[in-house]
Amino acid sequence: MDHSGGERVRLVPWAQGDFWLLERANTPEMTAHLGGPESPEKLADRHRRYLALDAGRMYRVELEGTGETVGSIGYWEHEGADGTVWETGWAVLPGFQGRGLAAVAARALVEVVREAGGHRSLHAYPSADHPASNGVCRRAGFTLRGQVDFEYPKGHWLRSNDWAVDLRPDEP
Repeated sequence: MDHSGGERVRLVPWAQGDFWLLERANTPEMTAHLGGPESPEKLADRHRRYLALDAGRMYRVELEGTGETVGSIGYWEHEGADGTVWETGWAVLPGFQGRGLAAVAARALVEVVREAGGHRSLHAYPSADHPASNGVCRRAGFTLRGQVDFEYPKGHWLRSNDWAVDLRPDEP
């Protein structure tokens, strides 16, 4: 899927063999805005949840052409101020950051979620003090709705921006 006029990505459904990607993203630098690295047990639990998602789906993000894995992205249900919505989150490995790949993947995911149907909107809740993730939301076409207090992971509260995409813009 080409969503930038530049590099192209493919969203590959999360599989049993993708645990290594969670491990690679579980560094202090990659989790600084998410409460820090998780224990091996928590990573294994996360992997099992990714594989078992009933509502939503996780993906490994690959560069088209080379097949290199650059990160992950997904969507799942979240109880927000407006009721149940889709939520998204992503991670791009350090060697691939700064190339706009997270925004390309996020635009691709919006299309996937729109086709899947269900909830009216897709939200992202990056930390308010995380300029890179907020920039991804902006470049991917999300609209800033304001700030919220967001719990992630359990027991860790952060001030987040609530970004949203209307998945059915033609409906009243």
